[in-house]
Amino acid sequence: MDSKKKSSTEAEGSKERGRVHVWQAGSCSVTPERLLGWGGKTVLQAALGVKHGILLTEDGEVYSFGTLPWRHEPAEICPSNPLLENALIGQYVVTVATGSFHSGAVTESGTVYMWGENSAGQCAVANQQYVAEPNPVSISDFETSPLLAVRILQLACGEEHTLALSISREIWAWGTGCQLGLITTTFPVTKPQKVEHLAGRVVLQVACGAFHSVALVQCLPSQDLKSVPERCNQCSQLLITMTDKEDHVIISDSHCCPLGVTLSESQAENQASPPSTLGALGSQGEVFENTQVETDLPVATELNVGNVQTTRDDASSSQQDILGTAEVSSARNMPTYPDTQAVSEYLQKLSDHSVREDAESGVKPMPCQPLVEEAVPNLHSPPTTSTSALNSLVVSCASAVGVRVAATYEAGALSLKKVMNFYNTAPCETGAQTGSSSIGREEQVKQESMQGKKSSSLVDIREEESEGGSRRLSLPGLLSQVSPRLLRKAARVKTRTVVLTPTYSGEADALLPSLRTEVWTWGKGKEGQLGHGDVLPRLQPLCVKFLDGKEVVSVEAGGSHSLALTAKSQVYSWGSNTFGQLGHSDFPTTVPRLAKVNGENGVWSVAAGQDYSLFLVDTEDFQPGLYYSGRQDPTEGDNLPENHSGTKTPVLLSCSKLGYISRVTAGKNSFITLVDKNIMGYIASLHELATTERRFYSKLSDIKSQILRPLLGLENLGTAATVQLLQEVASRFSKLCYLIGQHGTSLSSFLHGIKEARSLVIVKHAGLFLDSYTEYCTSITNFVVMGGFQLLAKPAIDFLNKNQELLQGLSEVNNENTQLMEILNTLFFLPIRRLHNYAKVLLKLATCFEVTSPEYQKLQDSSSCYESLALHLGRKRKEAEYTLGFWKTFPGKMTDSLRKPERRLLCESSNRALALQHAGRFSVNWFILFNDALVHAQFSTHHVFPLATLWAEPLSEDTGGVNGLKISTPEEQFTLISSTPQEKTKWLRAISQAVDQALRGTADIPPYGSSSSVQRQEPPISRSAKYTFYKDPRLKDATYSGRWLSGKPHGRGILKWPDGKMYSGMFRNGLEDGYGEYRIPNKTLNKEDHFVGHWKEGKMCGQGIYSYASGEVFEGCFQDNMRHGHGLLRSGKLTSSSPSMFIGQWVMDKKAGYGVFDDITRGEKYMGMWQDDVCQGNGVVVTQFGLYYEGNFNLNKMMGNGVLLSEDDTIYEGEFSDDWTLSGKGTLSMPNGDYIEGFFSGEWGSGIKITGTYFKPTVYESDKDKPKVFRKLGNLAVSADEKWKAVFDECWRQLGCENPGQGEVWKAWDNIAVALTTNRRQHRDSPEILSRSQTQTLESLEFIPHHVGAFSVEKYDDIKKYLIKGDRDNNKQDLVYPMLISAIEKKKERFLFPELPEEGSTIPLSAPLPTERKSFCTGKSDSRSESPEPGYVVTSSGLLLPVLLPRLYPPLFMLYALDNDREEDIYWECVLRLNKQPDIALLGFLGVQRKFWPVTLSILGESKKVLPTTKDACFASAVECLQQISTTFTPSDKLKVIQQTFEEISQSVLATLQEDFLWSMDDLFPVFLYVVLRARIRNLGSEVHLIEDLMDPYLQHGEQGIMFTTLKACYYQIQREKLN
Repeated sequence: MDSKKKSSTEAEGSKERGRVHVWQAGSCSVTPERLLGWGGKTVLQAALGVKHGILLTEDGEVYSFGTLPWRHEPAEICPSNPLLENALIGQYVVTVATGSFHSGAVTESGTVYMWGENSAGQCAVANQQYVAEPNPVSISDFETSPLLAVRILQLACGEEHTLALSISREIWAWGTGCQLGLITTTFPVTKPQKVEHLAGRVVLQVACGAFHSVALVQCLPSQDLKSVPERCNQCSQLLITMTDKEDHVIISDSHCCPLGVTLSESQAENQASPPSTLGALGSQGEVFENTQVETDLPVATELNVGNVQTTRDDASSSQQDILGTAEVSSARNMPTYPDTQAVSEYLQKLSDHSVREDAESGVKPMPCQPLVEEAVPNLHSPPTTSTSALNSLVVSCASAVGVRVAATYEAGALSLKKVMNFYNTAPCETGAQTGSSSIGREEQVKQESMQGKKSSSLVDIREEESEGGSRRLSLPGLLSQVSPRLLRKAARVKTRTVVLTPTYSGEADALLPSLRTEVWTWGKGKEGQLGHGDVLPRLQPLCVKFLDGKEVVSVEAGGSHSLALTAKSQVYSWGSNTFGQLGHSDFPTTVPRLAKVNGENGVWSVAAGQDYSLFLVDTEDFQPGLYYSGRQDPTEGDNLPENHSGTKTPVLLSCSKLGYISRVTAGKNSFITLVDKNIMGYIASLHELATTERRFYSKLSDIKSQILRPLLGLENLGTAATVQLLQEVASRFSKLCYLIGQHGTSLSSFLHGIKEARSLVIVKHAGLFLDSYTEYCTSITNFVVMGGFQLLAKPAIDFLNKNQELLQGLSEVNNENTQLMEILNTLFFLPIRRLHNYAKVLLKLATCFEVTSPEYQKLQDSSSCYESLALHLGRKRKEAEYTLGFWKTFPGKMTDSLRKPERRLLCESSNRALALQHAGRFSVNWFILFNDALVHAQFSTHHVFPLATLWAEPLSEDTGGVNGLKISTPEEQFTLISSTPQEKTKWLRAISQAVDQALRGTADIPPYGSSSSVQRQEPPISRSAKYTFYKDPRLKDATYSGRWLSGKPHGRGILKWPDGKMYSGMFRNGLEDGYGEYRIPNKTLNKEDHFVGHWKEGKMCGQGIYSYASGEVFEGCFQDNMRHGHGLLRSGKLTSSSPSMFIGQWVMDKKAGYGVFDDITRGEKYMGMWQDDVCQGNGVVVTQFGLYYEGNFNLNKMMGNGVLLSEDDTIYEGEFSDDWTLSGKGTLSMPNGDYIEGFFSGEWGSGIKITGTYFKPTVYESDKDKPKVFRKLGNLAVSADEKWKAVFDECWRQLGCENPGQGEVWKAWDNIAVALTTNRRQHRDSPEILSRSQTQTLESLEFIPHHVGAFSVEKYDDIKKYLIKGDRDNNKQDLVYPMLISAIEKKKERFLFPELPEEGSTIPLSAPLPTERKSFCTGKSDSRSESPEPGYVVTSSGLLLPVLLPRLYPPLFMLYALDNDREEDIYWECVLRLNKQPDIALLGFLGVQRKFWPVTLSILGESKKVLPTTKDACFASAVECLQQISTTFTPSDKLKVIQQTFEEISQSVLATLQEDFLWSMDDLFPVFLYVVLRARIRNLGSEVHLIEDLMDPYLQHGEQGIMFTTLKACYYQIQREKLN
């Protein structure tokens, strides 16, 4: 960690920090002693017990001092100097804690070490009185699997227990007592257990008193709050009750469970009920919780009438002590008492009298419950209840509060009686109070025992809105009386509700401490130290409801009292007040009350000792003042009794000479202060920053609660827009206020630590503050621009007059003549001034460092950043006021439409002369430049030109534009003439800067660390903006959002029409051009037409896919918004496949040229010529019923000559007149050879009339008598040259050639490059992510193969590889591949590669072949000099087949397999039969000479002899090689496999013979036949026919041609083999 070591550039004097001073508690005048003798290291934290203490130094070491009875060595029990805890050496300790007689430490890794007294298990060790050395404590979470060690953040220790806060914000406890918060009756607990009651909550801090525990918990988000149940889970009583009487309504939501535990959903859901009684602890007679409702067990509680304080009308009372537990809304209707203390005392007397009277009557008073009108059915009322006592109690209390409450007498007496009847009234002895408390003090505790009933209320009182205007006033135990009129008023729906408590702010809450907190307490409560309004103990954590919404940021626990410090620098205290340790009056309190430490300055740190409290208070000179409140030891000269006395009010201790106190720690008889010396003003500057921030938060809180909230509550605030702006101001103000509160709290924690300047939040996370201040300034300036303060003047005048002094005090305006609205204006702009203070203090801190240090640079940059923002926001305020002044003088008619909150005036032509060129003589033209628009006003009309789509340029004098400015907008252009060149320059600069600012956006904050915003000289010509057209007929009311260039859409954008049409894609010069997507809604079908493809000059042109609303889909070429070129049209709505599909050529939206039409519904496919959407010319029809027709078509009908072939091979050749209708001369041939010649008429399949001659050929007929041979099928079909012309024509067009093969090569390659780039962009914008190999392929295609010099095989291979890459990348609609193929088709391949040789030419090899090459035929070295020069023959098939066949191979091979089906079956049957024989038998059967038979075989390196039973072992390498023929695509690759097979055979035979030999075909053929049989190639016939059809002709007579002929011969031979 950086914090472990001091930076070399740290401020001088850091060694003077963390000085330890020990004070004696109870003696305010004694000078503290400085603790020495331990090396003088910087101490970060100290902790004190009863007689010992520990210190934590900056380098993570721990020292112990005082009385240490657990030490082994006698000298170490009472050491003279602090002792280093050697067991912790090497463990970097980050925090320490002490209990009364034990200690704990937490290391950087989150491990806990405990040592000291262990009699109650507080050190987590079983059966051991003392733990002498720090011992690691194992904390494991049993809910995880496997078990995980829990890391700890913080530790707290009491007298007999220890609490640990984990990194997951959960509490773990061990030790003894109910203060653990565990569900157990077995003590001590020596294995740490989780406090399940707070599981799922975020615990921020834990503190331990002697026998009680306090936790600071973050509030749950509002969505996590559970619904409120109707009844208490413990005692089954209603939680909220309402009783409607004739003249009043009784409402109560103050439920206090009599069993001493809070209502908890988790108890009911997850936990079993504790045992009925847990007994008493010690001699104090404390009774624990009892969950048996109907069991008659005594409960040690007393009836108490608490103090009541009315809510004053004065809104400035921010420190109201609501001591009652229920309030009445609208305190204005209640009598106001000037002396609240007097009322409280009077009520106490009444309560004392009532309690004594009850005791004399033999009645044991019970805790009051929500007064339910309905009686509990299963309970009976004992006859011992004294009604007279009840009556006197109600009457006396009512007389104290006022006449209005007397109306509750009847209902109150009845309800109280029923509540008291709820329990058995047997008396219960209460144990004697320990210590020096008197009977009077005990009674005072009783009187407050029910003040905190509200702590169990389920009503969420955290909303700040409920604090000011909706208080309920009641007597504890009595029900509030609310008039029906008040109820009706409360029921009215508020039209304006602004939550001034900000919601979760994300980054700020993650970096800064939360202020939305709750305080939970548990343990022993006999002194009221739990704060729940009673003296009952609590087994489990219970929320102190009174502190909800108080923004508690730190808690401390003393011997029997507790303290809570709030973000507003206030301290709430509760519990024992024997010596005045609570800091207020001289009686105890069981609910939190405000400590009166210092009226003017706030408290920023507290500590709680055994019977005293310490408060660190901000002072005017920023040096913390230390106040002491609590036990005072008698001095020698006093004539006081021997017992101790206490302070009445906190006493300021003399500590200014010591230095700056950063931390206080309290023990029993002494306390410690950690003091920093102020070297070079560094510490003073840090305290100044923290103090001013805390004070600033208090002021902002006062403004929010006393000014902002009342203003929002006023009636008739104006229009909804104004109210909304005020609400926005309030919301942003509240957010900023909350951030300041968080920062002030974090600074207090910062002062407790190492105090490194670079760790300051305002330096490290400056953006958080910059954004919040800027957001608030934006909202308040918007409010100013809209005249918000003027509109507030009338409705708020009464409120402002009443609070004039308050306003002047908060705004620091001393001039009495200042108008109220100006004061209010100053008040709202007050936060902006804080930025100057940040800059000033950061500059002070920077001067404490060397100029060259990084700390200096960081602080200097931060300071300048805050100063820049302050100046920037000051300019924003002036702009707003200037704009407001303009609106006051502007004609009213146009104000409403032009006035917007965020709009600011920059300049206007009334004070800067500007005129419109060629304007009429009497026309009035007024130009107003705002920050977002240029407005051209004429008389009563005006037009707004948004700046984002406005271009301004000066006109040169050559064009006649003297002092002229040319303004361009998407739909208009005009020229402005200024009076002078200076005015022209000013306007041009103003417009350019305004346009540039509009393009940058509203967040024009100065960049971090710079002093001013850098302005560009002129805005960019190309920009992104949004615009709605109003003039253009084609685009009227359409909205365009995207890129612009000089006033026209240019680049990528989206265009939307009001009727739902939308285009998204590329634009050029204002028109759709490039790749784009177009949608047109079809209201009739409730669907939309959808086009994705290429555009040119606003029209669909090029490749695209058009999906029609009717369900048709067209994929292909477009031209001028029409289908033109090659395309595919799918029609129909069937789910599996379309009912019809057309693939072919289109001309001007109609089918023309060659095309294929598949009519699935009719089961017919037409392949032929089209014209004007009908079949016209030659064509072929195939039906699913086996009919085949080829011939002429006319107007979609078979007309003219044609050939018809049926499924049974019957053929008709002749004339047709209609579909499948024979008409005219023809010949009908039967499958058996018979045929009929003559005239035919009729439809095929439904009877045909024939007039002609029947011929039946016989064997005796001579050849001349045989009929003429019928024409071969395909003669009447479309020739191959006429098919798919549109595909290649489109590709040539894409290459830039008007006619095939005619064009410039460089232009073609440019078009290919454009197509590649477009392809990559489409992939980049598409949702599909390209793989790395696809990306590399696209990139490699950009390198065009070229050569210099003679053409070689290597260059030929480069071209082939380039073509294969282009094919591999061709997925979807890429045109690159067909462009390349069309460019190199036969006789045109030299267009892109003109260096290619002629067809069949030989390319010489650039590198010579290896000198030694084994000849296949001889097996000897081939050294004949007369052999031809080696080379490579160039053919178009050699280039194209490797590209085409991988795509076409599956369907092509399937056709071959179907065509050779019968042959293949015979071949395969023979293969299976012959392969049943072993190798020796098969070799003999095939006639292989015995000398070629392998004798031994090498299998896995071992030589094995060939046995008669050996199978599939001979010539195995050749067999495996031949089997690879099925894995190749092209004929050349298949021939190479065959050649490799022959070579493998030769190698095997050579190894057997051990000598050279010469193959003859008679010897070779049987061996090769054996290999073919053993290879078991299923479709060998198809492989043979495919090679035969597609191989290059020049190979037929070469070596590979002979080998192929051998394979073909083997195939036919196998079919004829007969096995005897």
